[in-house]
Amino acid sequence: MSEVLMEARNLVKDFPAGRHRAVHAVSDVSLELQEGKTLGLVGESGCGKSTLGRMLMHLIPPDSGEILIRGTPVTWLSDADFMKYRRMLQMVFQDPYASLNPRMSVRSLIAEPLETYRLHESRQETTRHVLELMSTVGLPEEFLHRYPHQFSGGQRQRIAIARALAPDPDLIICDEPVSALDVSVQNQILNLLKSLQQSRGLAFLFISHDLSVVRFISDRTAVMYLGKICETGPTEDVFREPLHPYTRFLTASVPMPDPHRRQERPKMAAGEMPSPISPPAGCRFHPRCPYAMPECSRTEPKLRRCGERQVACHLEK
Repeated sequence: MSEVLMEARNLVKDFPAGRHRAVHAVSDVSLELQEGKTLGLVGESGCGKSTLGRMLMHLIPPDSGEILIRGTPVTWLSDADFMKYRRMLQMVFQDPYASLNPRMSVRSLIAEPLETYRLHESRQETTRHVLELMSTVGLPEEFLHRYPHQFSGGQRQRIAIARALAPDPDLIICDEPVSALDVSVQNQILNLLKSLQQSRGLAFLFISHDLSVVRFISDRTAVMYLGKICETGPTEDVFREPLHPYTRFLTASVPMPDPHRRQERPKMAAGEMPSPISPPAGCRFHPRCPYAMPECSRTEPKLRRCGERQVACHLEK
């Protein structure tokens, strides 16, 4: 069993949305990220996945809750005190063009964290390290002095990954890192991430709405709906036999090329996801759930352990 690298306990984040109103982006979320493993985080757009990732990165503060790194609470540390943990955590964003400074060359982009943490005594050593990182992610040496606009989306994402690798982190949070790329390029980037994990012992939090991508790369999967985790467990178990109705609808939404299997799909969720400004009482999924009982609208289900999995549903008792 791998050690716990990062743990989130009861994280809450609301954003003001006018007078006496708030967007309840993340509500009482708890997660564990294990060393050298990949946790996939899936859910519909607007469910709070990216907000959770940014809180774990210390980019935005939670309203309440706690974040621990190897058992040490780091939630309320100042930026100066958090610096020694910052090297351990890096992030790869969805849009590589937006996340790379267009005025900086490849060398400057990848060297920035090396220079920030003063990992080398000379510019020559830094450049040598940059070239090693470029080789690791599959970028040729002649790209060293080029700029982001001169590259394709896949090449820009490789630059972003090289920059994330520069300070030798333990955890990389990947926020939809392949959703803006062509399918063939997606496969290359995913294989690159898997290879880096094996060679460097990296842990990943992989945020995505693409279930096939999450199933390919993740060891464990957490399913998020309207700011809450509704199911977690080993990835193959979650996809092969989902316990929560919402997870069943997500897995059923993946297109299948076999026309005979399409008739086997379960009922689909009704309507749209409710507004995070005024989430439903009780189970947040009950207005869309065809299996809802009266208890579902009155009492909020807590995550219960079912073997190696956890599920928040009144049907699973």
